[in-house]
Amino acid sequence: MKTVADLRIKIFGDGADKASMLELAKKPFIKGFTTNPTLMQKAGISDYQAFAKDILAAITALPVSFEVFADTFSEMERQARIIASWGSNVYVKIPITNTKHESAIPLVKKLTAEGIKINVTAMLTLEQVRDVAANFASGTPGIVSVFAGRIADTGRDPVPMMQEAKKILASQPNLELLWASPRELLNIFQADDIGCEIITVTPDILKKLDKVGYDLDILSLDTVKMFYDDGKKAGYTL
Repeated sequence: MKTVADLRIKIFGDGADKASMLELAKKPFIKGFTTNPTLMQKAGISDYQAFAKDILAAITALPVSFEVFADTFSEMERQARIIASWGSNVYVKIPITNTKHESAIPLVKKLTAEGIKINVTAMLTLEQVRDVAANFASGTPGIVSVFAGRIADTGRDPVPMMQEAKKILASQPNLELLWASPRELLNIFQADDIGCEIITVTPDILKKLDKVGYDLDILSLDTVKMFYDDGKKAGYTL
């Protein structure tokens, strides 16, 4: 099977904990970072701009995506321009719609025509991928974030959809397909097989990388020992 060294896909750290992000930035297999308002709120971030600039002062060579947090497109645009000004390695995350289900495509078209790098996020359908592909400026780097993990949460296999998304974007080398919200380590290898350029991975999944290629017979024994040790610690009797 493939090793981590065999992977062609770029692994982006996904989170908002500064210490974790800086530690991951030291690892050669980490090629960028993404975050969002939900992750930042969970991490206790109260000053959005101060946090972002603090991160960008330390992570200067890798792409970092920061998301707008408005619901009107005029305010999204204002925030996007501010975020984009923070550095050449910054991508602005724009959700594919607002909460009223109004399309953000006109805003994406406008900003990318001006050369602003956009990460279109919260995408779950091929129609959305087609809309982005048809309206994204050809000379501007961009990321198309399809939430494969959330697709899987509905009982659907995301692999065929991600394969089709890759085909849709094939003629646009400026656009990179990102497998978002992975649920398990296997997703990294699935995304790599499809040809996705990027996958976002949370620290809890990244911790499992040392299990890649692990002997299954030994893993079986490790599991038996865990059950035995936990039963012993609990002091169970019959």
